[in-house]
Amino acid sequence: MNRSIKTGKEEWNRLLNLLVVAGEQIFAPVRKNGSLDYDLIDADNIAELVYNEAKPASPLKIFFLPVRLNVTSVNGMPERRIIIGAPACDIEGLKLLDAIYIDEKFTDETYQSRREKTIIIGAACHKTTESCHCTVYGLNPWPASGCDISLSAIDDQVVLTATSAKGESFLGEIEKQVSFTDAGEQVLGYIDKLRKASGSEISKINKGLPGTEETGRLTEAADANFWKKHSSKCVTCGACSAICPTCSCFLLIDKPGFEKIKQMDTCQYPAFERVAGGEDPLKELSVRFSNRYKCKYVWKPQRFMVLACTGCGRCTDACIAGINKNQVIREMV
Repeated sequence: MNRSIKTGKEEWNRLLNLLVVAGEQIFAPVRKNGSLDYDLIDADNIAELVYNEAKPASPLKIFFLPVRLNVTSVNGMPERRIIIGAPACDIEGLKLLDAIYIDEKFTDETYQSRREKTIIIGAACHKTTESCHCTVYGLNPWPASGCDISLSAIDDQVVLTATSAKGESFLGEIEKQVSFTDAGEQVLGYIDKLRKASGSEISKINKGLPGTEETGRLTEAADANFWKKHSSKCVTCGACSAICPTCSCFLLIDKPGFEKIKQMDTCQYPAFERVAGGEDPLKELSVRFSNRYKCKYVWKPQRFMVLACTGCGRCTDACIAGINKNQVIREMV
């Protein structure tokens, strides 16, 4: 059984300060100008951290797949970094990225190193947003696996539950620095109640939205006119893919001095699949638009046997044309 411990919010903040002073690199959600996103933690913003709200504007993948990265030089990764507040939808998305980048035959050593050097402290979503729909795909708005520690902040307490051997080791380390006690059944029961309430709310909002397998069948059956209709407002900005926790296509750019730059790419950009001879299977906007849905609900799940859409809703939040992915899917039914 996973071990759960608790401490007061002041003690927790004191611990974070001790870790920062010791040179630890820590990222956690902070609200700035009305937007919640990860920020590098220092002594000045520890008290501003936001816990158990869905969701940071940036997906968790940015820590492992930066938008632009020189893969042939030292990348500046510390020996260890700590990420606090990752939502379950993002943690689930890492399972697909791991399957792609830590393949037995073709391992991306840069990605693997970043994963191994990172402690992920996931956080349950006690508050959700209108675009959240993780429960539709069989997920819960709280992390049970895939992270190292699960965090819940209730009232003036912070509760930590180890979910991996790395997490258990980290708990043992921090227990030596500040005072922790056993969380107890009453506290854990209250946290469970908050989690289930969030899950019920998400399910209620998305009642009738088909699950992954049904969406896959509907996506394959949709005709060209359907995709032309729904892609008509798309401006090919690529925001939906850039902000998605599982999209991971990239370019490898050669630079002078035998340097190679890994640049994140997206199938929504014109010329994404154009080859030297001029052929481009995704030349038409409607085809590129449908490609993303088919990749999420058909091809990736078939190839890797994991979810390629985890219901975070960021694509809808980020779309400047106001395209709502779930509304598109509902029209397929």
